[in-house]
Amino acid sequence: MKLPRRKFLGLAAGAIALPVISRVARADPVRIRAAWVAPVESFPSMWLSKKELARHLGKSYVFEPVHFAGTPPMVTAIANNEVEIGELAYSTLPIAIKNAGLDDIRVIADDLQDGVNGYWSVPYAVLKDGPIKKVEDLKGKIVATNAAGSAVDIAMKAMLHKRGLRLNRDYTEVEAPFPAMKAMLAERKVDLIPNILPFALDPQIQEIATTLFTAKDAIGKSEFVTLQARKPFIDAHRAALVDWLEDSLRILRWYLDPKNHDAAVQIAARFVKVPPARMRWVFTKTDDYRDPNLLPDLAALQRNVDLIKALGYAQASFDVKAYSDLSMVKEAAARLKQGQN
Repeated sequence: MKLPRRKFLGLAAGAIALPVISRVARADPVRIRAAWVAPVESFPSMWLSKKELARHLGKSYVFEPVHFAGTPPMVTAIANNEVEIGELAYSTLPIAIKNAGLDDIRVIADDLQDGVNGYWSVPYAVLKDGPIKKVEDLKGKIVATNAAGSAVDIAMKAMLHKRGLRLNRDYTEVEAPFPAMKAMLAERKVDLIPNILPFALDPQIQEIATTLFTAKDAIGKSEFVTLQARKPFIDAHRAALVDWLEDSLRILRWYLDPKNHDAAVQIAARFVKVPPARMRWVFTKTDDYRDPNLLPDLAALQRNVDLIKALGYAQASFDVKAYSDLSMVKEAAARLKQGQN
């Protein structure tokens, strides 16, 4: 029996349209590139090592960590949309928003906090047998930093500022990558270094160096590093970001779980290519504090931002809450609590 011509054409058109509709339904995963600075210390650096826990990876999004020497160079990358997730320190967030005019940046999650009671705080080290015994002894000396304007840099300058020392007037600063700082201190090319993890626990640096002060001594508790995305990206890809944050929470909680500590140590040791015994500190109280819900301490961040303005590194302070969107990470945490995939 022949179909009427109009009905036949309608069925044929529907058959042709089906693959098109199917292709639309299966949109390409959103590309999410996340910045990171310090190996292991920066959570995005460790993310892919437990990618099997990421249930949405390859479906709603694909993920790519991108390494930077410090947070200041990230500002340019964020401005040029070269990363979707920034990892700006408290020091560079106001510079990005107020100096660079990126007022569409939104804090979306915590990365790490410094100076939380019972946890790690960045130490600033000098030679045990050197002439520096107190902060005032740095007058006329050379200090090292990873990048001018970074979080460790600002905390260091804040302490020197408290003791009446001003950059270029009373001391000189040089930039260097973190792995090079031990040798620079040992060879007396610099007089003070920020001794971040994992380098601070190197037996060789512990043998020759001692802590002069910590970041907590300088600025108190700080929301050291947060994760950010720009509002246009959030508006266009909110669902994928919630999926990524859900997977990030699942991965972070695996690392924080004490029963996984031995395995986490092995992963960290392979990542930085050192013996596992050197990495026993990871995800313990010898490490930076990481909020298990990825919620930043916005009150601490507000104090940090106000400090940047007071020290003259940002043109103005701002209301941190107005530049934050924690709704996505809260939704992701609620999913996990409810047992959703």
